[in-house]
Amino acid sequence: MKSILILQGPNLNLVGVREPSIYGSESLSDWIETRKAEWRALGAEVEVAQSNHEGVLIDLLQEHGFSKHGIVFNPGGYTHTSVAIRDAIAAIASPVIEVHLSNIHSREAFRQVSLMSGVCKAIVGGLGFDGYEAAIRFLMRH
Repeated sequence: MKSILILQGPNLNLVGVREPSIYGSESLSDWIETRKAEWRALGAEVEVAQSNHEGVLIDLLQEHGFSKHGIVFNPGGYTHTSVAIRDAIAAIASPVIEVHLSNIHSREAFRQVSLMSGVCKAIVGGLGFDGYEAAIRFLMRH
């Protein structure tokens, strides 16, 4: 069984109620829970963590970044601002797939720059929840 962490950054706990025109009206946590059995059948044991706090996200990356087969990470707003999270990703051994629900390149100019992408194995954006699915399936094949 390959162990994968889905790590959620700030405000992703509000998906389903926050800006449904951008993020949809379904809860991300509910969607993930409905997929866990499917992922388990593929050989993935998926754990989920979310925090609105930069330091907690860094602690989680450091805690899981040497033991997980991979990390699917949506850094939320920290994508565009956190050198500290970028440094944490660069420091760990587990591959990180950066995921965004929306296409950050079609949004406001400040959202079009990711500080994370250069230290991540891949980036998936604009596919909604399917981006998480794509990232997990990629990690399972590699």
